[in-house]
Amino acid sequence: MNFDVRRFVSRCVKSLTSSCGRPLSRQRARGATVGLALACWLVGSTACLAQVFIGGQPQTTVRPAPKPIDCVNPMVGTSGHGHTYPGAAAPFGMVQLSPDTRLDTWDGCSGYHYSDKWILGFSHTHITGTGCPDLGDIRLTPLSGDMYRPQHWDGYHLPFSHANETAKVGYYTVTLTKPKITVELTATEHAGMHRYTFPADKPAHLVLDLIRSIGAPNPNWTPIESRLVAESKTTFSGFRHSKGWAPDKTFYFVIELSQPCDGWTIETDGKQAADASEGRGKLLQAHFDFKRLEKPLMVRVGISGVSVEAARKNLQAEIPAWDFDATVKKTQAQWSELLGKFQIEAADRATLETFYSALYHTALAPMMMSDADGTYRGIDKTVHEKPGFTYYSTLSLWDTFRAEHPLLTIYQPQRVNDFVNTMLAHYRQYGKHALPVWSLAGDETWCMIGNHAIPVIVEAYAKGFRGFDAEAAYAAMRDTVMQDRDFLKDYRKHGYIPTAKNKGEARQSVSRTLEYAYDDSCVARMAAMLGKTDDAALFAKRAENWRNVFDRSVGFARGKSADGRWRDPFDPRELVWADYTEANGWQYTWFVPQNVPGLIEAMGGDEKYLAKLDSLFSADSKVLTASPDITGLIGQYAHGNEPCHHVAYLYNYAGMPSKTQSRVREVARKFYDNTVEGCCGNDDCGQMSAWYVFSAMGFYPVDPASGIYVLGSPTVAKATINLDPKYHKGKTFTVIAENNSPQNVYIQSATLNGQPLTRSWLTHAELTAGGTLVLKMGSEPNLTWASRREDRPPVAAK
Repeated sequence: MNFDVRRFVSRCVKSLTSSCGRPLSRQRARGATVGLALACWLVGSTACLAQVFIGGQPQTTVRPAPKPIDCVNPMVGTSGHGHTYPGAAAPFGMVQLSPDTRLDTWDGCSGYHYSDKWILGFSHTHITGTGCPDLGDIRLTPLSGDMYRPQHWDGYHLPFSHANETAKVGYYTVTLTKPKITVELTATEHAGMHRYTFPADKPAHLVLDLIRSIGAPNPNWTPIESRLVAESKTTFSGFRHSKGWAPDKTFYFVIELSQPCDGWTIETDGKQAADASEGRGKLLQAHFDFKRLEKPLMVRVGISGVSVEAARKNLQAEIPAWDFDATVKKTQAQWSELLGKFQIEAADRATLETFYSALYHTALAPMMMSDADGTYRGIDKTVHEKPGFTYYSTLSLWDTFRAEHPLLTIYQPQRVNDFVNTMLAHYRQYGKHALPVWSLAGDETWCMIGNHAIPVIVEAYAKGFRGFDAEAAYAAMRDTVMQDRDFLKDYRKHGYIPTAKNKGEARQSVSRTLEYAYDDSCVARMAAMLGKTDDAALFAKRAENWRNVFDRSVGFARGKSADGRWRDPFDPRELVWADYTEANGWQYTWFVPQNVPGLIEAMGGDEKYLAKLDSLFSADSKVLTASPDITGLIGQYAHGNEPCHHVAYLYNYAGMPSKTQSRVREVARKFYDNTVEGCCGNDDCGQMSAWYVFSAMGFYPVDPASGIYVLGSPTVAKATINLDPKYHKGKTFTVIAENNSPQNVYIQSATLNGQPLTRSWLTHAELTAGGTLVLKMGSEPNLTWASRREDRPPVAAK
C-alpha cells in the first residue's frame, strides 16, 4: 500500500489553514476535517483526534515560529570530518572558549571531536573547520581532591558523557564524570567567562596550562616562551608566545578569580619557580588551589595580541561584573541580531536547524585581532593604534572567497571594508609584496594556493563598497600577481605552470594555473573599473591561461610539461600532487568560473559539455591516491572539498537549469543536516556552511567577483533577508518557493517583483535593491524555462 498518511494529513491541514484569511466553505471545512480525522485514526493518534474535534468544530493549533537562535546546534560538524568546535564565541570574536578533547590527529584540528570520551581542559582560542591544527591557547582545567600531575602527554583526561553536555549559542556546559565538576562557559569578543561548581567537601584546583596547544605533539607546534605573574590572590596575568601553523604568534591574558585562592604554584620548565610571584620560560604551567569552594567559582579571562594591559582593558570593557548569566545574555543578543538577518520558513524543524546552524558557522571567522579600542599588533609585530578599522585574521581565503565572503557582503556589509583594509594593511606591513594567502592569529601561514584576497577585494569594489583606497588596492593586487613566488614566474613565462616528473612533488601545476587565471580575471575587472585599459587587456588575456592546461583530446585539465607534452599515462580519477590540490582531474577541470561559455566551447559545445557534467556525477566514486579531503562523493563530484562547490550550478550555463536544480537538492539532502555529522567535510572557516545557506535560499555565486547569483532549487519554503539600509537600497529580499517539497525540486516558472523571470540568474544589485523572487516548483523538470541562450548566466553582471 503506497498511501502516505503524513502527506494526506498535511494536505488536510493545508486545506484548513491556507485560505488566505477567507472563510472556508462548510463543505470544504467538513471534508478536510473528516479527512484529517480519518488520517489521525489511521495512525492511531487519539491526541490528534482531540485536536481536530473540540466542541464539534475543526481546530488548528498555531505555534509561534521558533527564534533563529533556538535553531542553532553548535554541535553540527563536531563528528566526522567537519572539524568544528562546540564552545562559546561571539560573532567573529577573538575568543572561542571551548573544550579540548584531543590535541593531535587530523580530526582534532579544532581541539574537539565528538567521538572522544574525555576532556583535557578548556582553552580560549580555536579555529573552526580547518584541515590543519593550531591555537588552543591558555587552557584551564578544573580538578577536585588532592592535587596530582597529569598522567598523559597531552594533559589531564577527565571523562565525560554527551548526556551531561549542552552546547547553545554563546553558552556551553558539561558535568565531568570524574571528578564531578560542572563547567559552564560563555564568551564575548575578547574575553571568556567560566563558572565551575566543585564538590563542596573536597579541595578544588584550577590548572593553567601554557605548555600544550592544538597540534602537539608535532615538534614544530611548540611554545617559544611564556610568562605568568601573580598580581594577587585573585588576579594572574601573562602571555604565551608560540609557533605552529602560524609560525610566530603571541596571546596576552589576564585571569581574574571571583574568590581568592588559598595558594598557587608556578612551574617553569618542569621545576617549581623560585619566585612564587612570577614564572617565565618555555614550558610554563600553574595551579590555583582552594581548600573548599562552597559556591561556584567564576573566572574571567581577557586576551589580546597587544599587551597584558590591553587584555585587562578588553576584560573590563566587555565583562565588567561577576554576572555570568548577564554575559551569556549579552552575547546571545548579538547572535540573535545576526541570525535574525534571515527569516526562514520550512516544512520541518530539522531544515530550520540545518540552515541556522550553517549560518552560525559562517560568523565564527574571520576572527578579529583588534582590541576593544581598535588597537592591534600587525604582521610587522608593531602595535598600530586607532587604525580606523577592525583588523581581522583567520582568513581562509582559498576556501572562503567562493561563498562565505559573498554571503558576508549581503548580511554583514558593515565588516566588508574592514576585511579589505585588513588585507591592505597586511600587504603594507609584511614587506613580501603579497596580499594575505591564509592568515592566522595575525600571522601568515602561506597555506593553500592562489592569491584569493584578490577576488574578495574586487567583489567588494564591484558591489559598491568604497571604504578603502581602491588605487592602493589595485596596486597591491598587481604587485602580488607579478611576483616570482609559488611558480608565478613559470606561469608568466609559459602561460601555465609546467608539471613535475615526480607525481608526488606538490607543484600542483594545474590547480595553480586555473586559480591564477581566475585571480587574473579579477585583476582585469578591477583595472577596467578604474579605467586602466592596458592592464585590463593584459590580465584579461592572462585570465585565459586555463586553456593551456585543458586537453581537448580528453576533455580534462591535465598536467603538461615545459616542452608541451601532456602527462601520460593520465587517469582523471587520480590525485597527482604534481598537478592538483586536494582533488583530481574530474574535480578541477570545472574551475573556470570566469569563462564558463569558453569551457563549454572547449568541450565541444552544449551537448558534450552537459554529457561531461552528467558523467562527473555518474562516474565510479573510486579516487586513486585518495585524500581525506576528498569526501562527500557523488560519482567523482566531491562536495567535501571546495574545488567542486560551484559545479552543480554549471548546468545553467548550457541551458539546462533543471539538472542544476536536481543536483543541488541531492547535495543538500545527502551532505547537510542538523546532527553532529551534518558536514560532509571540513567546514573550512564557514565555506562549507555558506554553500548551504546560499543553496537553501535558491542561488549561489559561481563567479564570486562577477556580482551574479545563479539560481538553483531552494530547500526552504520562504527566505527573507533583512538588508542593512546603510549599505543596501532595499529593506528586504524574499525568495518564495511555492509548492516546495522534497519531490518538487524543479522550477516551473519564476517572477521577480511581479514580473516574469525567464533567466536562471540574478544580480547582487537586484538582490540588494530589495524585492521578491517567486519560484513555482514542481515534480517534473520544465525543460523550456531559462533554456534560451540569452537566459544563461553571463560572464559578468550587467
